[in-house]
Amino acid sequence: MLAHLDLDAFFAAVELHRRPELRGRPLVVGGDPRGRGVVATASYDARKYGIRSAMSCAEALRRCPHVVFVRPDHLEYRAWSERVWGLVRELAPVVEKIGIDEGYLVLPEGDPPDEAARIQQAIRSEVRLSASLGVASCKVVAKIASDMRKPGGITYVQAGEEAVFLAPLPIRRLPGVGPKSEERLAAAGIVTIGGLAELTDERLAALLSGKVGEELRDRARGIDRRPVDGDPGEAISMSSEETFERDVVDRRELHARLRSMADDLAAGLVRKGMTARTVTTKLRYPDFSIVTRSQSGPVGIDDAGLIGDIACALLDRALEARPDALRLVGAGVSGFERHRQLSLLEEVS
Repeated sequence: MLAHLDLDAFFAAVELHRRPELRGRPLVVGGDPRGRGVVATASYDARKYGIRSAMSCAEALRRCPHVVFVRPDHLEYRAWSERVWGLVRELAPVVEKIGIDEGYLVLPEGDPPDEAARIQQAIRSEVRLSASLGVASCKVVAKIASDMRKPGGITYVQAGEEAVFLAPLPIRRLPGVGPKSEERLAAAGIVTIGGLAELTDERLAALLSGKVGEELRDRARGIDRRPVDGDPGEAISMSSEETFERDVVDRRELHARLRSMADDLAAGLVRKGMTARTVTTKLRYPDFSIVTRSQSGPVGIDDAGLIGDIACALLDRALEARPDALRLVGAGVSGFERHRQLSLLEEVS
């Protein structure tokens, strides 16, 4: 059995340890509510007011005028994250970290809920953070299960019960079903995961194209053959983004912001002794819709110029499809490898 582990309101939880006087008060980690800031994480006290991640900080303030805003400190969050995942790696045979606050792990031999509870308690005792876990036979079910009893819960789906567990849940809960797919399925009367699982091949082909549709139907049936990948180089990423005070349309300015981010990302790769095979550019439009574009190469890179070139080209490609001012741009790298690429000036013997 495996588990999906999700740290509860992670950024906010770290900030409450750093500022214990704020406990019991609604807290938002994010940008300036008087500007264009966005909520990164809301504490559970803030979520009672309907505040959620990716909401504008101005809207969060409207919903809760006495909410406390704290600017993110990503270096601090990474340090806490490393403590958590270092501990988890001591307790589980295989760990795949997929983000700063979440990951998959193969559970040790024994009763699965008991082993999950042991890891959860260790995090609570050693790092003083709350985690929710979903325990199941496959990744997609464990991922969905970890969100069922937040904060601090464990949801166990026994082998053979995956489809029954998933069937009544809204279709949007299935990872991989985006807004457009959800809209298309809803128009056909498919509003639950179970409804997707029951689709015949013919109806599936009419609603969702090719292998993507088949994979989503398999997952709706609780079938997910992806293993827990213990290679940390493939399981982590680095990114940077900036929300503008005013929407930006000038392409040169957008390129300059991305190249500055590329400099920081390249410096981070060099410090880690890593290269990255994938570069991603993120765009957020004034209506809060998000577009991401990625490009992967056969070998890793750590050169700021190359990362910047790719990030800017991806931005241009996205803006060709939807030319508009932007509220935010971001750049990221992933697919890490522990070796450097040859310099373009080096001769290959």
